[in-house]
Amino acid sequence: LDCAHMLQELEDMGVANVITFDTHDPRVENAIPMSSLENIPTTYQFIKNILRNVPDLKVDSDHMAVVSPDEGGMRRAVYLANVLGLEMGMFYNRRDYSIRNEKHEHPIVATEYLGPDVEGKDIIVIDDMISSGTKMLQTARRLKERKARRIYLCATFGLFTDGIEPFDKAYEEGLFDNVVTTNLVYQPEEYITRPYHIQCDLSKYIALIIDTMNHDGSMSPLRNPVERVHNLLKRYENKENL
Repeated sequence: LDCAHMLQELEDMGVANVITFDTHDPRVENAIPMSSLENIPTTYQFIKNILRNVPDLKVDSDHMAVVSPDEGGMRRAVYLANVLGLEMGMFYNRRDYSIRNEKHEHPIVATEYLGPDVEGKDIIVIDDMISSGTKMLQTARRLKERKARRIYLCATFGLFTDGIEPFDKAYEEGLFDNVVTTNLVYQPEEYITRPYHIQCDLSKYIALIIDTMNHDGSMSPLRNPVERVHNLLKRYENKENL
């Protein structure tokens, strides 16, 4: 509701186009049905930066999988898995809707994994944001318990509201290999320089989006970068510079 109200306020101020990245719920565009809201995924940047930093990935369903940490992130995981030709899994939280806890949330009574066997596979875990990081780290731990190989935690917005220390500890335990975030939100230098952190620079991509809109170009290739991802994978397989 806060986001919808903000969009309506911007529309009333005369804003004609809104560019946003990986909205938590894309239905918010219904708040301004007469204006342009371009929701851009960061899938291409995640894939590109992981491939740049990991030279020995085998991008096929026998060696990799995509996992959503909860049912709310299924849309992102399904899209990423389809683009890469991988299988997808998710963790489903079963809640008791008859009661609420002190945070006015329905408590989770059980968490079930739905998806392919992850033993020996490299896993990409994708979500829209990392706030405290509890959900991401729990997902990594559960995947390791299922004998997953390497784990890459991807989130468009890396907020780290409880600090970076929980991730330092989890990295030392071997729960994950890399955390991949974008520079769409501010992050302190100490976070960016962590040995496991990969930051996706979207400056060039934002410039391309603005240039495309100013020249009345088609936004479809930017909203759905399947062809760019496939070209990227071919270059990776041919060991070309990305």
